[in-house]
Amino acid sequence: MKRNQFSLFLLFLVFIIGCKTANEEKFESLNTPFLESAFEKFKEPAITHRRFRHADLQPLIQKHQNSFQITELGKSVEGRSITSLDWGKGSTKVMLWSQMHGNESTATMALFDLFNFLEASGDEYDSLRNLLKTSLSLKFIPMINPDGAEVFQRRNALDIDLNRDAISQISPEAVILKNARDSFEPEFGFNLHDQQVYYNVVNTAKQATISVLAPAYNYETEINEVRGRAMKTIVGMNRLLQELIPGQVGKYDDAFEPRAFGDNIQKWGTSTILIESGGYVGDAEKQYIRKLNFLIILNALHQIATQSYEQHSIDEYFAIPDNDLQLVDLIIKEMQVEVEGKKFPVDLAIRRRENNADSTFYVTGNVEDLGDMQVYFGFEEIDATGLSFKEGKVFEQEFENLAAISSEEAIELLRQGYLGVKIKNGKPGDLHQLPILILQSKKDFNFGWKTGSSPNFFLAEGDLLKYAIVNGYLIDLENPKEQVLKQRVF
Repeated sequence: MKRNQFSLFLLFLVFIIGCKTANEEKFESLNTPFLESAFEKFKEPAITHRRFRHADLQPLIQKHQNSFQITELGKSVEGRSITSLDWGKGSTKVMLWSQMHGNESTATMALFDLFNFLEASGDEYDSLRNLLKTSLSLKFIPMINPDGAEVFQRRNALDIDLNRDAISQISPEAVILKNARDSFEPEFGFNLHDQQVYYNVVNTAKQATISVLAPAYNYETEINEVRGRAMKTIVGMNRLLQELIPGQVGKYDDAFEPRAFGDNIQKWGTSTILIESGGYVGDAEKQYIRKLNFLIILNALHQIATQSYEQHSIDEYFAIPDNDLQLVDLIIKEMQVEVEGKKFPVDLAIRRRENNADSTFYVTGNVEDLGDMQVYFGFEEIDATGLSFKEGKVFEQEFENLAAISSEEAIELLRQGYLGVKIKNGKPGDLHQLPILILQSKKDFNFGWKTGSSPNFFLAEGDLLKYAIVNGYLIDLENPKEQVLKQRVF
């Protein structure tokens, strides 16, 4: 080779190496605005809320058939298909599965956003896509429990918790997941769940919006290379989350559960990362938490592709605070209750649980605990010092139907001491958003202040009614605020 040609060849090599180095530096640490812009651009518009069914996902799966390898892995108890979508041609295998519990759908939404991102091209994200595609082989299994998703319940059609069926494999869905793991042999796995909105970061009032865990593989909760990789990857994910939801990331309990998939997949040699999507104020449909899932999964995939998780320490993982279950919807402090002619000041902790109603839900309030509730944190809290528990009444006159009652009329009835009204036409189970109890088949309503009671009562200052507690909702009778109430006819 002539000197000039050799010089040109060297310059070309320097250019190629320089481009590669620049590319690696560019994606060594994905910045948050870059990831957020990707989510906004590729968010799947067909999914707008967290309650969807197997049939809703099938056209969304098929629209990716040109970019992903789509395989039916088997069928659920009730015969619904369970499908995997494979993408990438790299040497490091990663498997992600969601909705093992049918009512835990947040990550499923994020996976479909991610599918849109991965199959796109011709934009500022191409370098990242190319890195992922050449480094990783990805297998996605959205909605492992389609029968549970059909009725938005945790368990499958056999009433089995799939996350307690990794060993016995009674359920066909458990067999499918185990076979997928064994045939694919992923180096990394993502176990994607939702947790109760009442989880908080321990000893703080902050919701654990995202909880993370590198599950244990034995009772001693030892750390080997496999589990250590998962821990280090979680550290990188947490750094991103602290920019977006500072103080709202918890570490899930790592007690070994010998029947659980996450624990066993870790044991079988796959570095497993659990993501639990909790609650975030004002995000009832978990659309912001969906975004967080997209961001941290993409962040984690990049870490795995570049092995940049190795820069993190296991000590940083253990520095993530634990989560706890100290949140309630409403705390009433120092309410006076009368027993045997004597008055006692008690705190009440109230939660409102969701109940399925076709494609939506209603809530049922419940007194969770009472006494000294200082270890709990309420989304709402009221100091009821000087206020007493007072029973409510049912309005004597019947209304024709739900439409015959306005919110303003309901508030006025509350001010007069009526917690319930009756309607002629309608049926039990009909849904409404009125700030009062609606009775159709019942003549009266349940109420009380003891544990397990339905929280339907007034807080009164002498004879003056100050607040109404309606199915666990707090209503200020002097200054009622607008709020979304999810109630049903009794």
